[in-house]
Amino acid sequence: METVRICVLGIVQGVGFRPFVSRLAHSCHVRGTVCNKGSYVEILVQGPEEARKQFQQKLPEKAPARSAILKIITEQTDVPPFPDFSIVESEAEEGDVFVSPDIAICDDCKKELFDPQNRRYLHPFINCTACGPRMTILDAMPYDRERTSMAEFPMCSQCEYEYTHRETRRYDAQPVCCPDCGPEVYILDSTERGRDAVTAARQALVSGRIIAVKGIGGYHLCCDAFQEKTVQRLRCLKHRPAKPFAVMMKDMAAVDRHCVIPAGADRVLDGHEKPIILLEKRSDTTLAPSLAPENPFLGVMLPYTPLHLLLFTYDDGLDVPDALVMTSANVSGAPICHDEAEARQELPDLCDAILSHNRRIRLRADDSVINWYDGSPYMIRRSRGYAPLPFFYGRETGTVLALGGELKNSFCLVRDRLYYLSPYIGDMADVRTVQALRDGVSRMKTLLEIEPACVACDLHPRYNTTAVAQEMGLPVIPVQHHFAHILSCMAENDWEQPVIGVAFDGTGYGTDGTVWGGEILLCDCHGFHRSASIAPFWQRGGDVAAREGWRIAVSLISHLYPKTDEAVAVVDRLRLCSRKEWQMQSFMAQQGINSILSTSAGRLFDGVSAILGLARQSSFEGEAAMKIQFAARRWMKDHHTRPETLIPPQKENGRWILPTMELVQYLAEEKMAGRDSDFLAYIFHCRLAGQIVGACLQISQETGVKTVALSGGVFQNTLLLSLCEQALGQAGLGVLRHHLVPVNDGGIALGQAVYAMMNQERQWDRTIQRPI
Repeated sequence: METVRICVLGIVQGVGFRPFVSRLAHSCHVRGTVCNKGSYVEILVQGPEEARKQFQQKLPEKAPARSAILKIITEQTDVPPFPDFSIVESEAEEGDVFVSPDIAICDDCKKELFDPQNRRYLHPFINCTACGPRMTILDAMPYDRERTSMAEFPMCSQCEYEYTHRETRRYDAQPVCCPDCGPEVYILDSTERGRDAVTAARQALVSGRIIAVKGIGGYHLCCDAFQEKTVQRLRCLKHRPAKPFAVMMKDMAAVDRHCVIPAGADRVLDGHEKPIILLEKRSDTTLAPSLAPENPFLGVMLPYTPLHLLLFTYDDGLDVPDALVMTSANVSGAPICHDEAEARQELPDLCDAILSHNRRIRLRADDSVINWYDGSPYMIRRSRGYAPLPFFYGRETGTVLALGGELKNSFCLVRDRLYYLSPYIGDMADVRTVQALRDGVSRMKTLLEIEPACVACDLHPRYNTTAVAQEMGLPVIPVQHHFAHILSCMAENDWEQPVIGVAFDGTGYGTDGTVWGGEILLCDCHGFHRSASIAPFWQRGGDVAAREGWRIAVSLISHLYPKTDEAVAVVDRLRLCSRKEWQMQSFMAQQGINSILSTSAGRLFDGVSAILGLARQSSFEGEAAMKIQFAARRWMKDHHTRPETLIPPQKENGRWILPTMELVQYLAEEKMAGRDSDFLAYIFHCRLAGQIVGACLQISQETGVKTVALSGGVFQNTLLLSLCEQALGQAGLGVLRHHLVPVNDGGIALGQAVYAMMNQERQWDRTIQRPI
């Protein structure tokens, strides 16, 4: 009998694909087998020609919603007849590997969770073939129970029946369990277990206390989002005076009561990824003001595990509020806690109790964070629910590891065309985060079966990521930071032609040894030319200048007003610093101490924010820049806006220089004249966009390149992004921007990996890549 062999590549493991294939085969009356091969699913189909055609047609049409078929390969083969259709034991083979991200609880399991007649009523670990943990419990591929942390929990007879019979919703569901055979929740280092533990946690929340909760990829700190005193206490314990807290809301109705939901955002908010989405707060919300101080937006997510749902709803008579703070449980700078040893060491001083469980987390994963821009997601932090789904790019063969940035770190593993971005790890200043990077690389290499031939890292010689790269015993390929930003944008958009890359962010080590950050580069996959930048200025005070924008403001004023008495008068009128602080800055300038030339766009935003009286200093990265964006948006709400004219750059020493100093002088003088800060913040955005687009147009006319790629953390500012996009389009230039790869440093590992894949045989030139 004729047999068809079908190989299905993509996210087809951990999403109920084999049970789906088995049911489809029986409905089409074909015989054969389905098997996980590690890198793909293999289906052997026998039966009448019409039945086989029907099966092949319905395979992609009816595939599980949480699967992602990337490719189907079909061929004839010759095997003995099969008596029926069955799922056979998985067999690992070399090839492309597709690991499913963790999947939020599905609606069917949610119904069973709250059905008193169901044997899994209020079971904190209910899941089925279509939902539950995946990547974070996985030891190795193929995805089968014995290669997950659920192997520690032998199935009871009822769960085993569901696991082995195709007519059930839990057929071949690897994390399947019930109250009789699954993991258990408990209050760590206390006597409360099971129901008592859940009730104790809920009672703590109602009483205004703070608890830690173990989720899918790590622990969260949790408290009542309406109790201002409790939220303020959490801020004090975490030493986090202003950075917004994420909030988990009970359901979509609760979200709608407190926030404005843009069209289409509800589908992502309540989809199977369940990310945090930044939503505008309603004016009449009763949430605690200190959740996001002086910030019109709030990071909101819905419950994505059964345990989260039980915190809101349980049969204990307690009335838990419909919004809870749900922020990563870690001390400042450290990665999210993911096991009980870390929880015991780091969390007792941050909370009053720890609600834990005994299902092990193999790979930590923070919550993904998304902004909503132009009707679609705009990724800020890519982690749970999205990582490690790969991106396809290029035609090169080989294997590469890219270690990413020093801030907002994620790494990237590559095999041939597949680029796997890891979950978010954190900032590399903390040795614990560096170790988390090492551990994550080791585990992902095992899962994806990739042994890299070389390692890419940032050009900065003193970064911890550079040190990790050098300790691996592999060829090291350093990649300039802003070049990596543009390559990441090109890769996400599957673009291989030259681009004009606008890379605006805080800090990146330049090929000339200075601080870059407001760069316009002419790029292709093999190199770049630094075509333009914002006007250079002196950044004094080292790393502290990134937190104290007044230092940047003083430096800018000193440049604009060379006469000391004039500069002092301007600084005094703008109330930028005390006389003692001015003297300290002047001394550093005169002696050249702790001073470096910079073109950082992030620091430019900080300095302007200080000049406009919006933020003299920042308690977290980007705070001053956020305040200037919010000020501009406040003005826009009540006034007519107009597009700013394109502002041409001036060429100096072969590089176009944007006239940012003239813009700063205009803002300072208008502020001293009494103009409204919100209006000046809007003008700053408009004129900076006009300068960017003016420079891009000049470079395009010189080179013939008509596509612009926008990347870097400054473009988290969606006002600047929209102004640039609109003006570039009106000027006849195409625009590439980010979507599901973070625009900030969380995405540069992808760009580093692209360069390494495309240039494995080339010797890196630190001073300058070849001009295009």
